[in-house]
Amino acid sequence: MKFLRDALDKVKPNFEKGGKWEKFYYVYEAHDTLLFAPNHTTKSNGVQIRDAIDMKRMMMTVIIAMLPCLLFGIYNVGYQHYLAIGQPDAALLDMIWVGLYKVIPIVAVSYIFGLGTEFTFATIRRHPVNEGFLVTGMLIPLVMPPDIPLWQVALATVFAVIIAKEAFGGTGMNILNVALTARAFLYFAYPGQISGDVWTYIGSDNQAVAGYSGATPLAIGAEAVNNGQDMVSALNTFNYGDGLAEGLYSFQNLFMGLYPGSIGATSVLMCLIGAFVLIFTGVGSWKIIVSVFAGAYGMAALFNVVGSNAFMAVPAEYHLVMGGLAFGAVFMATDPVSAAQTETGKWIYGLFIGILTVLIRVLNPAYPEGIMLAILFMNVFAPLVDYYVVKANKKRRLQRATV
Repeated sequence: MKFLRDALDKVKPNFEKGGKWEKFYYVYEAHDTLLFAPNHTTKSNGVQIRDAIDMKRMMMTVIIAMLPCLLFGIYNVGYQHYLAIGQPDAALLDMIWVGLYKVIPIVAVSYIFGLGTEFTFATIRRHPVNEGFLVTGMLIPLVMPPDIPLWQVALATVFAVIIAKEAFGGTGMNILNVALTARAFLYFAYPGQISGDVWTYIGSDNQAVAGYSGATPLAIGAEAVNNGQDMVSALNTFNYGDGLAEGLYSFQNLFMGLYPGSIGATSVLMCLIGAFVLIFTGVGSWKIIVSVFAGAYGMAALFNVVGSNAFMAVPAEYHLVMGGLAFGAVFMATDPVSAAQTETGKWIYGLFIGILTVLIRVLNPAYPEGIMLAILFMNVFAPLVDYYVVKANKKRRLQRATV
């Protein structure tokens, strides 16, 4: 890497004060500190703590945790493609190639337009480039359907960076999760391109088999209930005709993630591997992850007891493996900026995300995937949760002091 270090040092004077590219200094600095540890120290007079990791390295840890979801998503896009055209026994490399063909451009567009927006604001405002988009740029593709138009990915990414982040002052100041804001923007602005059968890429040169449906299990389950069927029975007996894709929506397959859905959010197993990485490295909060699952399970179990319709009768464990609950709990709810900050607040924050997810799924079937709205809603209330937790702590301490 010495040649790269030498090359950066050689051009550095052009970006420093008085250089011909002075106004682009923070663009240079972003690349320099991403590739190498910063060689400067904090200038403040406060207490200093030495650590082996900076913000960019922490963001890279999150990206590493997301790699299992990304790699599995690439395979699943190809698998669903060949399953939809009646060739479930296609070669593994063919499936991976189709997945790469659809996923890599979405990732590239997310990073190009997102970082382009970040660099523009850094140049105009004369502040360092915010490293948070290293994670956001990967999260956005993972919550998109594989057949999403690339121009919509670009538009949603720019919208999310400007409205959900830069409008609040940049990384560390945003209230809403940026990646979920991009997804919500598309969900309400272009519902036709993020619903229906867009969850499976078929291709212009291929013909889907008779009876094919690329909808998510939550959408199929909602349709079954609307038709007076039992949701679990409909999922377990679903096939494309002639037994093709039989067992696609069984509990085991929902856990593994081999079904149509967002590129990286279908596999609970891959999300749990990512959760282990985040918890082991101390980057993600295990309290939030556990409480989201606990809240969802508890709410669903309560509906099982008091329920009066088919939505309420869905077994609680199915809510944990359907849709993007696991992905949201592991990678979205644990966002260190938009989540609750106090330790007690993390439990409350996560529990309400899980509860609201099931409430939205069961009581508002128009939005069968409730995790997105639940997290965004709790993002707004996270500061209030922390406020009352701190207030309660102060009250208890004052009471002890007067005893």
